Amino acid sequence: MPRALVLYAHPCADSYSAALCGVVVDRLRGRGWEVDLCDLYAEGFDPVLTAEERRAYLDTGRNTAPVRAHVERLRAAEALVLVYPTWNFGMPAILKGYIDRVFLPGVSFVLKDGLVAPGLTHVRKLAVVTSYGATPLRAFLAGNPPKRFVTRVLRYICRPARLRYLALYDMNRATEAQRRAFLTRIAREMDRL
Repeated sequence: MPRALVLYAHPCADSYSAALCGVVVDRLRGRGWEVDLCDLYAEGFDPVLTAEERRAYLDTGRNTAPVRAHVERLRAAEALVLVYPTWNFGMPAILKGYIDRVFLPGVSFVLKDGLVAPGLTHVRKLAVVTSYGATPLRAFLAGNPPKRFVTRVLRYICRPARLRYLALYDMNRATEAQRRAFLTRIAREMDRL
């Protein structure tokens, strides 16, 4: 059975992001995926990189020790799905902290002769499900940092066969019908993942 790691980052269980995450998990399970839901807030993930962790950052023998369980979960995944709201043109701090602490040398990338080589090539499918308060034009004019991070950095370190960036823009003015339509779109996309 293929395994998907769903990284979810929102503090409120009754949020629209929670509804999106529910659809992602249900549809993947319905299609035969073994889903590992990593709810960063519910699990109490500590996003703070300590001085000791930073000093051991390049030591692949020591750098994973503080987050070993998360590294093992990431290494076991064939698909990676991130579900989060876009706040201030970025991901929530807890998710950024996860990336800082878990996407380590020897895990998400390998240093060879001073050059970076991808380390998550076992992740064959990559998807992001997010919402923005901004309109598509405003996100574009701001450079859309979250989308660039996914389509450039994550795409490079994973080399997925399939990548989907799924965003509901202008969330602050979205109607109930638009929110429902996006949930339906996410269900279809997860069926095809």
